[in-house]
Amino acid sequence: MGFLTRERETVPCTVTISHRFDELSAHLRFNDGSVVGPGDTVQVEGPEIMAPYGEVVSEDRNAVITRASGLERAWTRATGDFEFMELCEFSFSGEALS
Repeated sequence: MGFLTRERETVPCTVTISHRFDELSAHLRFNDGSVVGPGDTVQVEGPEIMAPYGEVVSEDRNAVITRASGLERAWTRATGDFEFMELCEFSFSGEALS
């Protein structure tokens, strides 16, 4: 991996979409054991997957992983904590506003 260059790789994956009363989720598993790192992006190939209400749908697809350059990876590691702290500034409660 270069300091300023990105690399792309195509890997097999399984996409699982759950559209049930107790769970609304989407999960992606790389079938070859690939791992994404800070700054990497993933795009799943193929048409949109729709799960009818009450069902769980799984499909095998290919995903394109674009590996962050060394500089992007370092920047993401250096600034990622600040972005996480933005989430910590909010709190939720069950109390009604008056």
